[in-house]
Amino acid sequence: MHFTSEQRLDDGVLAREFTLGEIPGTLWTPESAESAESAESAVSAVSAAPAPLILMAHNNGLPKSDARLVARARHSVRRGYAVASIDAAGCGDRPRSAAEEQARADLRRALRAGEPVDEIFESLVGPLVDKAAPEWRVTLDALLSLPEVGGPVGYSGWTALGIRLAVTEPRIAAAGFFAGGYVPHAQREEARKVTVPLLLLLQWDDEGNPRQRALDLFDAFGTEAKTLHANTGGHTGTPWFEGEDAGRFFDRHLSQHGGQGLQGPR
Repeated sequence: MHFTSEQRLDDGVLAREFTLGEIPGTLWTPESAESAESAESAVSAVSAAPAPLILMAHNNGLPKSDARLVARARHSVRRGYAVASIDAAGCGDRPRSAAEEQARADLRRALRAGEPVDEIFESLVGPLVDKAAPEWRVTLDALLSLPEVGGPVGYSGWTALGIRLAVTEPRIAAAGFFAGGYVPHAQREEARKVTVPLLLLLQWDDEGNPRQRALDLFDAFGTEAKTLHANTGGHTGTPWFEGEDAGRFFDRHLSQHGGQGLQGPR
């Protein structure tokens, strides 16, 4: 892992861009003990120990620089977590295959024409998950080798990818999913094998995500520790307080697995 830039943001969050082979990513971490106002402060106590890690991915692999993802990352870091996101293969500025470009063009055409799009989504999202999951696991290996990052590990964001990681990556202790993106058939089946605590966030009037499909997915998850939050409004209308609720969810499930001194209300 090679860090290419470093920026101290106005809320004390340290944002560092990195590359890992061909994988570009961002790591956000809490203010260091050295830069805190007092070595006796609670912030220093938190930052002196490795921070629990949250892997954060935007629905359907949008770039790590997406404003909503960055805002969520900074919110989590202010609670005492390290947060990382990457641009997986075919996402962000990374080149796309001819098949991916064709699928995206077919999707745009079908949406304009009001035609069914599930088959196109299946051909696009399924391969994205298959390519992204191994890169996220390699990234996790590198992140956990850093002295400032520790376990346990949470996952937040893109549902289809999160299901695959929750099933195949034993280091993930809790997951927060956004029911606003297409979930391929393979991941709907894998959902039955998810056993970690999870929070599924649903916008009740999401224009591109049939409500019943999201409810069926929630029912399919194999874990008994699952919570559904549903709010009225469209895809981008998630209420601000869901960020706080997600923070408390991770505080509960990551701290009980060994996280220490996390900030914010329980």
